[in-house]
Amino acid sequence: MPGAGRKPVVGDAAVKLKVGFILAKSFTLSAFSLFVDTLRLASDERDRSGRVLADWEVLGSTRLLIRSSCGVQVAPTCDFVAPTRFDVLVMCGGLLSVERPVDEETLRYLKDAARARVPLIGLCTGTFILAEAGLLRQHQTCVSWLHHDEFRQRFPDHQVRSDRLYNFDGQRGSCAGGSSSADMAAFLVRAKISRKAELNALEVLQIDRARKPTDTQSRKPLEDTLDTSTADPRIRAALITMEQNLADPRSIDDIAESIGMSRRQMERIFQVSLAMSPAQAYTLMRLKKAHALMTQSQAALIDIALDVGFRSAAHFARAFKRVYGIAPSRLRQTRPPLP
Repeated sequence: MPGAGRKPVVGDAAVKLKVGFILAKSFTLSAFSLFVDTLRLASDERDRSGRVLADWEVLGSTRLLIRSSCGVQVAPTCDFVAPTRFDVLVMCGGLLSVERPVDEETLRYLKDAARARVPLIGLCTGTFILAEAGLLRQHQTCVSWLHHDEFRQRFPDHQVRSDRLYNFDGQRGSCAGGSSSADMAAFLVRAKISRKAELNALEVLQIDRARKPTDTQSRKPLEDTLDTSTADPRIRAALITMEQNLADPRSIDDIAESIGMSRRQMERIFQVSLAMSPAQAYTLMRLKKAHALMTQSQAALIDIALDVGFRSAAHFARAFKRVYGIAPSRLRQTRPPLP
């Protein structure tokens, strides 16, 4: 726990980065622990754990234990003191099924911090809490591919992407969680403390290098249809974007721009790595989703067609038969009865 075994700071001026953590009910322990341990190891030489260059607190409206999603509990080490005492506040989220993951006092504190222009970071699903409080509307939000659809459904007026690991614009940050929590913490350490401190933390954590915000999330769309394991990271980013936009397909030009390429460049690397065009890959992904819906649900064919971005049943049927060699209606007739 962050407050345990604390060593004195060598003069207040020595601390270059002070972070406040707020833990939601059923927060993700791995995301929190990787973030805080990166700070711990960057704060002193090797693993001495002295709070020399960085300091941190776990804030809470009470000192009651907070249970993580895996069952391990953490106690807050500090009350909601003035948010300006911190260089950044990190909201650690967890299970989305939990009702009211934080209390009203916590929401007020986050809003007070925003008004005081203290940078806020949503870690894992902490982005949902910040968005619910109205604190992410003007900022691009990075979420895990696993939570992309739900975030877009809850906050349709927000900018969201799930192909990148994390994002920080100086006032708001967001992070997909998991191991990328260490990457984001390393980014802050490098910016606020030093490159040497970052390297010390990474070496002790056995991390070869900190990934950049633009690195792609560990997700392989179409992996059971195509071998994307050696594909250019930009291809994986494009495929993730396609996967998250099946019902309302984005243009190939728009997808290329989102990953920092021209359409011609993207078409070239798709041909080299996957032996198909981006448009062909997009269509294959949409039809793959349609095939799964037809075999696993009772949804009407026209509804399935609309769900994967086809605006007419006839167009959908032609495309489906061209790929699978059977008409959608025929596949539905030969399918075993659903339980």
